[in-house]
Order: sequence, then structure tokens, then C-alpha cells
Amino acid sequence: MVPALGTAASLAPLDAAQAQAGEQLVWRHGLSLFGEVKYPADFKRFDYVNPDAPKGGTARMISLGTFDNFNIVVMYVKGNIAAAAMLPYETLMTRSQDEISTEYGLLAEAASYPDDYSWVIYRLRPEARWHDGKPVTPEDVIFSLDVLKKNSPFYSSYYRHVIKTEKTGDREVKFTFDGPGNRELPHIVGEMIVLPKHYWEGTDAQGRKRDVTATTLEPPLGSSPYRIKDFVPGRSIKVERVKDYWGANLPVRIGQNNFDELQYEYFRDNQVALEAFKADQADWINENSAKQWATAYEFPAIVDKRAVKEEFPVRDSGRMQGFVFNLRRPQFQDARLRRAFNYAFDFEEMNKQLFFGQYKRINSYFEGTDLACSGLPQGQELELLEALRDKVPPEVFTTPYQNPVGGNPENVRGNLREATKLLKDAGYEIKDRKLVDPAGKPVAIEMLVQDPSSERIVLFYKPSLERLGVTVTVRQVDNVQYEQRVRTFDYDIITDTWGQSLSPGNEQRDFWGSKAADEQGSKNAAGIKNPAIDQLIEKIIFAKDRASLEAATHALDRVLLWNFYVVPQFTYPFARSARWDRFSHFEPFPKYASTGWPTLWWYDADKAAKVKRS
Repeated sequence: MVPALGTAASLAPLDAAQAQAGEQLVWRHGLSLFGEVKYPADFKRFDYVNPDAPKGGTARMISLGTFDNFNIVVMYVKGNIAAAAMLPYETLMTRSQDEISTEYGLLAEAASYPDDYSWVIYRLRPEARWHDGKPVTPEDVIFSLDVLKKNSPFYSSYYRHVIKTEKTGDREVKFTFDGPGNRELPHIVGEMIVLPKHYWEGTDAQGRKRDVTATTLEPPLGSSPYRIKDFVPGRSIKVERVKDYWGANLPVRIGQNNFDELQYEYFRDNQVALEAFKADQADWINENSAKQWATAYEFPAIVDKRAVKEEFPVRDSGRMQGFVFNLRRPQFQDARLRRAFNYAFDFEEMNKQLFFGQYKRINSYFEGTDLACSGLPQGQELELLEALRDKVPPEVFTTPYQNPVGGNPENVRGNLREATKLLKDAGYEIKDRKLVDPAGKPVAIEMLVQDPSSERIVLFYKPSLERLGVTVTVRQVDNVQYEQRVRTFDYDIITDTWGQSLSPGNEQRDFWGSKAADEQGSKNAAGIKNPAIDQLIEKIIFAKDRASLEAATHALDRVLLWNFYVVPQFTYPFARSARWDRFSHFEPFPKYASTGWPTLWWYDADKAAKVKRS
């Protein structure tokens, strides 16, 4: 799909050489990957905000686990990043919540790129300031991209096509790409977090030189509406609204970021967090447990309406969540073994017993979007796959993907028979009631989890695998150990989740690309190295229109599914949350905001007067 042109704000020469050639820049106040932008260049505010929302009050929130780091540059490779670590920072552009994949100027007032997408220039706002009063400069932008690419596997992959960054004017910075045709690059460059170069190259209060490659608990300098006020390491964080915030009157900021203070309290698990919420020690809780949502929220404050239990539809993304095989381990190289694990997973019974029937099975890596494959490949998708016929499973062309269905003894027996047949065909056999591989080595796996909720899911799955003869160990570790083991790919099977936007692109390399399989901290948890998948990712990134993007994404989805890199789990199309009834938001709520908390909400003094804090 092609980013639409926003309303042209002005024309200006590019640089001396191009000006001599008669070339000019067309500045755009907004970029969209799905047609024309909604809001004109002179828009006053987003339609979904209250421009008169009162400023003030405190919002108390819950975080799980612990933290020991505020440095977002290394958050994918070192330490445990704090929940509020991103809040002080801003990006060149910011997304609207009532459009798909559309951005408007934040630190930048405008952007310009040519028809072939071979570069983009961002022009910074003259009033943009860090919290110390210094201006945001092109040097800050250049520094940010450099340190993010050097120290973060995700950003290294995401911005790999940016080969040159240079200052082209007092407030202009140009990003040059390694080739034309990548329609997404001008857009995703606008998503880049901008860091203060002078701060990171300076010294702290003790005179020590700061190190952007190390974890730190020094509150960072930012440019946003919020800054970190106070914290207790690993336990709590207080963030305060910046009263003289430079961008308070920007159209993209009006009516938002209304709380004077945001508080984050850390809890080791969600059950303890829920009890704290019930005791009015937090204002808002997100609930990921179907069991708790069904059974634990009928407490007095909910019954008498002092607290509100609400679900918000999730319309802006899809997801894959599953038990992930670590293909870096030789025992998982055979796709028939991985497929047998899927036959052993009785989702329907699990859904009934553990989740009160709330979930549906995931059948796509793009579940919940029109990018999910269905039926058999046709048209442009089939053409893409035909070119890869000798590199993909034959079922891609002959059989629509569908997960096995359990839920009753007959289905379960049939699924286990299919699993046993697959294993026998692959050379596995039972010896002394244990499954052994073709080399005679017992099949033993460790399933790694980090909390009791995940453990109960794995424990439900475990007996089915043991019926196949697999030796299963379930190991629960704390958050710090879990992060380190996942980051270094030290596991057999974990549960992982990949969120998918409605416009997939460069991030797919980090999810499934061969290069990412060897980069610690990447999202390629399965360790996929598949030339066909690499080629389909490139087709997605360089798609020239929406139809081409959908065809390539359908093809990628189909090939991922038929390689059985994960045992797909389950999903729910709503964000579950509960809150004490002290807050309000504008109506109608934007379609793609999910909860919109806390950005779009405000402290409602009239409501709060009726719901006294404990």
C-alpha cells in the first residue's frame, strides 16, 4: 500500500544541488498507509478528545514483575525496563486513534519524500524543547537512530534500510534508504523515539559520564508531557505532568495527557495485584486471566457501581500467541514432531475448564485481521507461492490450514492417533513407555513459564504430551531469570505473543527472518531460518499496493502455519479492564484506541466525590 500525501503545507528547495536541478520539497503534515489522511493541515484537535478536559488528579496503575532500568536503548538486551520508561520521550510523528496507520507531526511539523520512497526529510518544530529548556535538534535525531540501531536488535532490524542520516537544514534531517520502493520507510522513521544527545554525552549528578549502552536508574531527560518524579527501585514509580510542556497546544496534544500524576505500583503476580485493586490501592487494572474475569470481580464496589468492569474492543491489531518451539535445539527440527504436539493440545477442553469458554482458537499469525489466510491460495498469492513451490510444505497448495479439534474423548483419541502416526512416520518409537527419537534418544522437554497463570495452562497441556511418551518438565522462574533466558534463547518451549498491525512491514524480519534468529533479544523466538519466509517478508515490505500486501501476507501466514513453528493458543477480541469510577473520557471513543488509558481520560471530580479513596 502507498502512503497518501497529506495536504501540502509548503514548497521549499531540498538542498543546494537539488535546488539547482529545479527540484522542490512537498511538505506533508500527515502520512497514511491507507489512503488520504483524515485531518487537514490546519486541524485544531482530534475528534475524539475533549479540548476542555480538566487537568489534575492522580491515576494509580498496576505493573507486574519488577524493574531495574530506565534506559530504553538497551531494553531488549539488558535489564528489566520500567513501565514508565517510554513516557518522557516523544517521536517525530504521533498516531491518530480514529484512523488506520496514520501519523501527524509531533516533534516534526512536516515530512517530505519522493514518489519512489528513496528518502525522507523531517522538519522539526522550532518550539520543540527538552525538559531542560534546550531545543530538540537534528543532531538529537541522528544520535538517536545511531544508538538505537547499534544497541537494539529490534531497531537494528526495523531500520536496517536507513543507510545515511544527515542534517540538511537548521531544523531538517534527511534519512536516505538503501533503495527505492519500500513504501513503509518514510512512515516508520516517523515512529522513532528521539533522545537528547547532549544529555547522554554529558555527566550525571555525581559527575560520572553517562553510558547509553548500559542500564541505569537515573530518571531520563525527555521532551514529553511527563517526566519521572520519584521511584523505589523494583517497586514503584511516580510520573508528573510537565506544567510548562512545550507542545501543550499542539493539535495532536489538545485534550490528552490530563493527569497531574501517574503512579505505577509493582506486584509479583496478578492475583496479588487484583486484591490491591479491590482494596482501592490502584485505580485501574487490566485483566488477562479469563478465570479471574469470570469469577473474581463480583466484589462490593462492582456491585454498588463504585467500580466499573468494562471490555474495550481491540480493532487495530491482530496477534499470534502460542507454545513456541526453539528450533535452535536439534530435537525440534522435524516438523512432524512439532505437528504432533499440536494434535496433543486439547484447546476446547482447556477453554471449557480453565477459561469459562471465553476464548477462540488462533488459526493465523494475523488472527483478527483481513490479513489472515483462508481457504486455498488463489490469484496473486498463488503466484507468489508457485515461485517457492520447492521451498514450502506441499500442503500449502492442497489443504486449508485448520487446527485439530478436541473437546470430547472421541476427538482426543483420534488426535492422539494422528500424532502417534506422525511420530512413527518420522522414525520415533516408544521404548519403556518413553518416546525416543530415531537416534534412540528420549524426547524430553522443559516448558518455561514466569507466573502461575501460565503454569496452569502448561500443566493442563502436560498430560497429553506425556500420553505420547514425551517427558515434560515445567519450570517457573522469576521475571528477571525469565527475561534473561528468553533474551539468550535458553529454553525448549515458551509461550510468546506477536502483535500485528493492520499494515505489516519491516518488523516481520525481526519476527521470522533468518538474520534475527541469531540476534539475542530479537522477537524470532522460534529461531526460524527459512529462505521462503525471508523472500515473502521482502514481498510484504516492498508491496506496491494494498492488494499486493494482502497477497504476500496471506502467503507468509500460510507458510508459517504449515511449518508448525508454534502450537497456536487462543485469543480474545476485547481488552478487559476494571476501574474505580473516578474518571471520564470523550464520546464517541475512537475506534482504534482500545482502552485509551490513561492518555484520553481525565480525573472527574464530580464522580470522585462519590467514590472516596481508601
